[in-house]
Amino acid sequence: MKNRWLIALSAIAIHLSIGAAYAYSVYTMPIHNEVGWSTSGITVAFTIMMALAGISAAFFGSFVEKQGPRRSAILAAILFGLGQAGSGLAIAIDSLPLFLFTYGLASGLGLGLGYIAPVSTLVKWFPDRRGLATGMAVMGFGAGALITAPVAASMMGSIGITSTFYILGASYFVIIILGASYIAPPPEGWMPAGMKKDIASGKKVVKKDLSQLTAKQAVKTRRFWMLWTMMLINTSAGIMMISVASPMAQEVVGLTAAAAATMVGVMGIFNGGGRLAWAAISDYIGRPTVFMIFFVLQIIAFIMMPNITNVLVFQALILVVVSCYGGGFSNLPAFIGDLFGTKQLGAIHGYLLTTWSLGGILGPFIVTQLYDRTGSYIPVFYVFTGLIVIAFFISLLIRMDIKSIEKQHEKQKEGVA
Repeated sequence: MKNRWLIALSAIAIHLSIGAAYAYSVYTMPIHNEVGWSTSGITVAFTIMMALAGISAAFFGSFVEKQGPRRSAILAAILFGLGQAGSGLAIAIDSLPLFLFTYGLASGLGLGLGYIAPVSTLVKWFPDRRGLATGMAVMGFGAGALITAPVAASMMGSIGITSTFYILGASYFVIIILGASYIAPPPEGWMPAGMKKDIASGKKVVKKDLSQLTAKQAVKTRRFWMLWTMMLINTSAGIMMISVASPMAQEVVGLTAAAAATMVGVMGIFNGGGRLAWAAISDYIGRPTVFMIFFVLQIIAFIMMPNITNVLVFQALILVVVSCYGGGFSNLPAFIGDLFGTKQLGAIHGYLLTTWSLGGILGPFIVTQLYDRTGSYIPVFYVFTGLIVIAFFISLLIRMDIKSIEKQHEKQKEGVA
């Protein structure tokens, strides 16, 4: 029998590697200086990768269910590793189209597949701590850029950009393959010994999943679309904040450029830490409650922001929004398990991650449009307050929906008895 903590470590290894994609900004100026491509052209590669990450997660969901986590992660290693190493070749031969294909297309497909490949397996290994398990993996994804950014910057300074991409691409390939070699689903109905003991002694009652649905059945339910809308709004708000945090803080409360750069680094910690902390908390208070807390906190943050003059308070509110953004992603797989079971969790997770791609477009689009038209970030806060209020009401509706289905189950049980 495999050790479930080593399964978790394997998932973290995969997510740490693909999470390195978020360090792209450290490459922009060195590539521009090396080959003279426009910074907007270089950024297009990242946009392609991010757009493809969510779309490919949806596309590859059924592949993960059919082929299993090991084969899926091996394919992710090939796509992502070759994509990153191939970026070095594109720079060496001065080909922007090849860079868009390697860093954008290949890495994007590998990113989406690598993201969902280990998650459904991890949920099955941790029936007692679903939130913590998925939180650990997804925190690895958030931490990937924190590790890669300084390493890549140092390597580019000493061995050049091309060699940096070759070495990092090969490293990601090896790390993901190592993670893939150990990961495997547990036997059907498996439970850890401690959980079995607690159930036998009556100390713990197993809360059954609301249903066991296929991906096709899940998308026909209203709770799927309620969860999809909540994720879209939460993701749009988080990515909006990440995309403009530095200029916003400088303009609204007069933060210096150096202090704003430090804040961006701290945001990475809150994004990663929020993923683990919120997911672990959800094991005790439940996923619906955690999402309600996300929206209450963000409503308070967005209402307060236009009137704040204190630099520290303003930064704290930005960090709250970013932690809720990270927490949304880490709670999602466990929430899917609660609502739809683990039958086709990977495929359902893939469909819901389309909100990642869409939110990545919607959040920055809303903020740039409003800023261009008004010359101020203040209207942005009011628009997002409205969106988060909608999300909060949906979180109440999904909670009511869950309660009514649970009551139906109770009536059915009583009827059978």
